[in-house]
Amino acid sequence: MSVRPLNERPLAKDMPALGDRAGSAWRTILGPLERYRLTPVIIIAVLIALAPLLFPSAYYYRVAALVYIFALAAIGLNLLMGYAGQVSLGHAGFMGIGAYAVAIGPVHLGVPGWLSLLAGAAISAIVAFVVGRPILRLKGHYLAVATLGFGLLLAIVFTNEAEWTGGPDGMSVPRLVLFGWSVRGSQTWYWVSGVCLVLGAALAFNLIASPAGRAMRAIHDSETAASVLGIDVARTKLMIFVISAIYASVAGSCLALFNGHITPDAADFLTSIELVAMVVLGGMGSIVGSLVGASVLVVLPQVLTVLHDYEHMVLGLVIMGVMIYLRSGIVPSIAMAFRGWRR
Repeated sequence: MSVRPLNERPLAKDMPALGDRAGSAWRTILGPLERYRLTPVIIIAVLIALAPLLFPSAYYYRVAALVYIFALAAIGLNLLMGYAGQVSLGHAGFMGIGAYAVAIGPVHLGVPGWLSLLAGAAISAIVAFVVGRPILRLKGHYLAVATLGFGLLLAIVFTNEAEWTGGPDGMSVPRLVLFGWSVRGSQTWYWVSGVCLVLGAALAFNLIASPAGRAMRAIHDSETAASVLGIDVARTKLMIFVISAIYASVAGSCLALFNGHITPDAADFLTSIELVAMVVLGGMGSIVGSLVGASVLVVLPQVLTVLHDYEHMVLGLVIMGVMIYLRSGIVPSIAMAFRGWRR
C-alpha cells in the first residue's frame, strides 16, 4: 500500500466519488494555482480592494498609492537580488529614465503620456542590456560599485541637462490621458497603481515558476554549478537585469505621473538605497516581502512625524531591530516561525 506524504494535495484519481467530471474540474481549478502560484497574487488583489474601507481620508489613498508604486520597483529589484543573487545599488537610475520619459515625451516631443511610458520602459530595457553585458561579469562588491557608478552617472545627466530635464528644480509632468479621460487624484491613482502592482506580482510569480526562474535560483546558489548543469549564466543574468529595469522604469513613470512633477532626486543614490532596504527588510527571495518592505519604509516615516526631531533616529532603530531579530527579512522569518509552530 502506498502512503502519500501529509503535505501532498489529493489528486482527482484519489477522489472517485466526485466522478470524472468533478475530478477534471478539480485539476482545472488547482492546476493554474499550483503551477503559477497565483494564490499570493489573489490575496494581494483582495487586500488592495478592501483596504479603502479602512481609509478615513484621501490622504491614505496617496500613501497607499506610493506603497504600491515603490513595491512594484522593489519586486523587480528582488528578482535581481533575491532570486538571481546580483546586487544593484543604482536601480533608481531606471526609475529616473521612466519618470523623465513621461515628462520629456509630452512636453518636448509631443508624445502622449501612455506612449511615453512604454518608450521609457523600452529605453530602460535597452540601456540595461547595453550596460549589463559588461558589468554583470563582475561579482560581489565589484558589481555593487559598478551599478552604483551607473546610477550616479544617470543622476548627473538628469541634473545637468537642464534644457530637457529642468535641472535640479525638475519639471512638471502632464497628466496621463487615456481615451479622453484625465487620470488624476489620489483615489484614481490608488486603483491604477494597485492594478499595476497586481500585474507585476503575477508576472513575477510566473517567471519564478518557469524554467528561467529555476535557472535564476541555480545561479544564486552557485554560478559554477549552474554552468555545469548547462545554464547560460551570462544570458540569464542579463535577462533578469533587463526585466528588473523595466519594473523600475514603469514604477518611475507612475510616480512622476502621480506627483505631476519630477526632480533628479528620483534617480539619486538615496532612492536606490531605499529600494535595496525595501527588498532586504521585506525578505530577499520573497515577492510578498517586497510589498511589506515598501509598506514599512513608506508608511513608517508618515507615522513617525509625530516625533518631530527624533523621527529618523526611531526609524533607524526600527530597521536595525528588524535586521537583528528577523535576519531573513520580515516575511521569510514569519513564514519560518509559522512552519515551526505548525510542526
